[in-house]
Amino acid sequence: MMTPEKILYETEVTATGGRDGKAASTDDRLSVLLSVPKSLGGPGGEGTNPEQLFAAGYAACFLGAVKLVARTRKVAPSAEPSVTAKVAMGPVPVGYALAVELKVNLPGVEKSVAEEVVAGAHERCPYSNATRGNIAVKLTVVSGG
Repeated sequence: MMTPEKILYETEVTATGGRDGKAASTDDRLSVLLSVPKSLGGPGGEGTNPEQLFAAGYAACFLGAVKLVARTRKVAPSAEPSVTAKVAMGPVPVGYALAVELKVNLPGVEKSVAEEVVAGAHERCPYSNATRGNIAVKLTVVSGG
């Protein structure tokens, strides 16, 4: 188990009402309504859900790691890179589990070089470190040179 040697940032979010409730951070920068998707037996609704929030966090964090690795390896994409996180949830023998696919677009970068950058990002990203060995994470380079 990896634990930080030194805490550099900490945040706190409280959820109330479960999957049909709300979540808000103590600094008031995040405040979202939550709704159960119809595919999970809920009413749908205006709110987001934990899987979307996880996907947003993982995509943003992984993109930061991609940019860091590209910069340190002197790899310069021809346009702004992007990461799309696809988060799936389904039943396992006891409860439910998640699976993730990270689709990374590094415009103008040769595919083999992009794959090396993505592999390096996967070693460094805190979300990747948190999920490693716990959920399936598929890495896909969707664009290259």
